[in-house]
Parts: sequence; structure tokens; C-alpha cells
Amino acid sequence: MSVLPILIWPDARLTQRCEPVLAEPLDDLIADMFDTMYGAQGRGLAAPQVGVMKRLFVMDCSWKEGTPSPMVMINPTIMAAERSPVVADEGGLSIPGVLVSVERPKAVTVQWTAAEGDIHMADFDGFEARCIQHEFDHLNGTVTFDHLSGADRARAEAEFLERNT
Repeated sequence: MSVLPILIWPDARLTQRCEPVLAEPLDDLIADMFDTMYGAQGRGLAAPQVGVMKRLFVMDCSWKEGTPSPMVMINPTIMAAERSPVVADEGGLSIPGVLVSVERPKAVTVQWTAAEGDIHMADFDGFEARCIQHEFDHLNGTVTFDHLSGADRARAEAEFLERNT
């Protein structure tokens, strides 16, 4: 397959809400997204990050530890989230080189369609839950900067621009 170009913030497509995936062929896109994610040393990649404004993402939270567990989530829905939030630093392929502290629930219940068309529902916690929420944000046009207050956001954006211009 092939490696796709990753959109970099402040590309306007990263702020747009994606459309649901309907009955359409996805095998090539999914393979290209995995190639792109692994090539960029990422653990998750949402379709809008490669300019495809559809509600799907790929992730593999354990491949860097030597145990690949690739997942595809098409039209995901977060059905429930634990009330106890956890703050952790997050980076992203569309905002390279900048980590920001983001508060998220430490566990979520997600429903999604897999690549083969089966509907799944499962509970996720820890890093997998954070990765799912991060990629889910992309489907809604949200980036990590959007989780920051005005002054913190201004600092993070300035750091990004300094590193990437």
C-alpha cells in the first residue's frame, strides 16, 4: 500500500466534523492509514488527518512494545465514560513535537463497526481509552489545543509554530 500525507495543524480540515461512513469500499484506505500511522511512529490515526472526512480511525497501542494489536473503528460512538478524569500529556501526528496536558475519562465504553462490517462494543481503559478519545476527537474536528484554556493554548500554539516554521 502507500503512505499518505498527514495534515498538519492549522489545516482547516482538522476542525471539521466528519461524515458517517456509509456502504463504501475501505480496504485500501485502511491499509494506507496503517502504513501511514506506523511510518510516522504513531499509535492512532483518524481519517481526517489524511484528508478523508469520514468517521473512522485506526490504532495500535501496543505495537511499539512488540505486540501489535491493530484495530479499525468505523463510525465509533462513545457510549459511556468513567467519571474519574485523568490528566496526561498527549502528542499527535498532526501537531508534531508538542505535548499538551489533556484531561480525559480513564475508561470508556465504545461501539463501532469493524472493517469486516461486524458491530462491536467493548470497554477500554488506560492508554487505549485515551487513544480512542484522542482519535474520536479528530472525527469531531477537535485537536489537543482545543482542550486548553486561552493562555495555555496560546503558549502551546506558539511552541508549535516556533518548532515547525
